[in-house]
Amino acid sequence: MASAPCARVSAWEAIVSAYDFSAQRLFVRDDLAPDVELAPSAEAANYLLNVLRMREGAAIHVFNGRDGEFRATLANVSRRSAKLRVGERLRSQTERADLDYCFAPLKQARLDYMAQKATEMGAGRLLPVITRRTQVRRLNSGRLESNVIEAAEQCGVLAVPEVAAAVELPDFIACWPARRLLVFCDERAALANPLDALGGRTAREGVSVLIGPEGGFDDAERAAIAGLPNVARLSLGPRVLRADTAAVAALAIVQAAIGDWVADGRRLNEK
Repeated sequence: MASAPCARVSAWEAIVSAYDFSAQRLFVRDDLAPDVELAPSAEAANYLLNVLRMREGAAIHVFNGRDGEFRATLANVSRRSAKLRVGERLRSQTERADLDYCFAPLKQARLDYMAQKATEMGAGRLLPVITRRTQVRRLNSGRLESNVIEAAEQCGVLAVPEVAAAVELPDFIACWPARRLLVFCDERAALANPLDALGGRTAREGVSVLIGPEGGFDDAERAAIAGLPNVARLSLGPRVLRADTAAVAALAIVQAAIGDWVADGRRLNEK
């Protein structure tokens, strides 16, 4: 049976409206539609059978970041494998927010945390940016993506963020689109109300949030970033924050000022 047209709805409506927050969720890479039967990967089958201890006929919600969320049931269960029979669509697909989280890579445990929290806070893309003071220059993109997926599974996220390839800061600056808003989190910015700093800005051309490494940007980098068009230089307050904490603080400010926490015309994705 062909699936119904996938109408687009807001992320808030898709998550909050009659949503079962206690349901287990599983990300899959297969196309999804009612009456499709899937063969989970060995890793997913182990998670379903040995971690969640699900048995024949057990229900789980499945999503792939493209087709929405569906109810599925386990079938043909054996010790090490099972099938997933896809049933009704529960939620229509949401769009990724045009909100990039751009960050200098961190040591692994803190990077895991940052990726999870950026996903929870509604980032649409994670973009590693290599600066002069970046200490971690070799990035495990597979692990980064796994943390994004895990956070999406646990928090009802449908629009799984893209994990982009790392770029050097000079290339990031050289390719900057002039109409896009860059929220530059600068520890040397004057202390001011960050909501006021973003109050007159628009999100219609998308937003990128940039946070530097431990030790911050050097003077030449700071001057080059500040010289870009459409930059909002932002202080994150009177305390020194770790970079992973700064991710949560900065994304919360952006969502509250011009993101999907507000209902006026400045919202991300509203043209």
